[in-house]
Amino acid sequence: MAASLRCFLRSGKNTVSALQLRDFHRSAPAAVQMTVRDALNQAMDEELERDERVFLLGEEVAQYDGAYKVSRGLWKKYGDKRIIDTPISEMGFTGIAVGAAMAGLRPICEFMTFNFSMQAIDQIINSAAKTYYMSAGLQSVPIVFRGPNGASAGVAAQHSQCFAAWYGHCPGLKVVSPWNSEDAKGLLKSAIRDENPVVVLENELLYGVPFEMSEEAQSKDFTIPIGKAKIERQGNSITLVAHSRYVGHCLDAAAVLAKEGIECEVINLRTIRPMDVESIETSVMKTNHLVTVEGGWPQFGIGAEICARIMEGPAFNYLDSPVTRVTGVDIPMPYAKILEDHSLPQVKDIIFSVKKTLNI
Repeated sequence: MAASLRCFLRSGKNTVSALQLRDFHRSAPAAVQMTVRDALNQAMDEELERDERVFLLGEEVAQYDGAYKVSRGLWKKYGDKRIIDTPISEMGFTGIAVGAAMAGLRPICEFMTFNFSMQAIDQIINSAAKTYYMSAGLQSVPIVFRGPNGASAGVAAQHSQCFAAWYGHCPGLKVVSPWNSEDAKGLLKSAIRDENPVVVLENELLYGVPFEMSEEAQSKDFTIPIGKAKIERQGNSITLVAHSRYVGHCLDAAAVLAKEGIECEVINLRTIRPMDVESIETSVMKTNHLVTVEGGWPQFGIGAEICARIMEGPAFNYLDSPVTRVTGVDIPMPYAKILEDHSLPQVKDIIFSVKKTLNI
């Protein structure tokens, strides 16, 4: 065996020929995996490098690298002037950020959780969202409000609500809700470059989840247009529409239902406002059935808005059954683990609703 190997290695060109015959040089590169946390970090890093007007401020974003380590390494790279630790005063530092945007800078305002953004609701809605309209287009407010949104785990009622419907209700704001790493990077970069205030609703439970990143998404020029949904899975039996973490739940439910011959089309909303109703309508005209899935409360929620828009538009006449909503339960979030699980949509709830909608 050793003699054969020595003979093979001495052959020089023959070795190269043998390797070429094996097609080693043609092997496809392994898919790049990146967590949502790292995708957000990369997006901010690239935009901070690209535009010196961009800066990040919030509680513990600098020396501590962020409460969820989303801003890891940015303070060491860009320093105190562009990565700014603030006091624990959302009303104060959000006002500073809005004023900075009016003065020509492009702030990224991080909330440790969007539950705390209620302390700054006047700055977000009355100052950031309305100024462009009230100034007749003379004063833009290019600012990003970002942080974890929706239910986490074991943090009870005051830290477990989804603000998609809250901010999606307000004209003057754009609202995005990424699911995977490509969503997170592409949407955040688009939000930072936008001339309007953009709310970026992340999800704490997704921060550490790795997703494949395409070669295109690894580029510094990669962005995802705000206001455009994505079909994550093609199907012709029923349409499932979701955003953020519940896109994954819908894909899991679709995989189970496919074994029973039910092919679900799964739409990742990506943007809450402006909502891509056209993509939903096109899908419903094909599948004739619709289920919406969200972690927020049912009353006046994202699913309720989709139901109304479908009813008011051309897709209504294509429905073979009423639209079904899968939502969080209409109560403040309980602390007990088993009650928390029953308060949020699970894969089994989506499967049940699909079968109910299809009358199976």
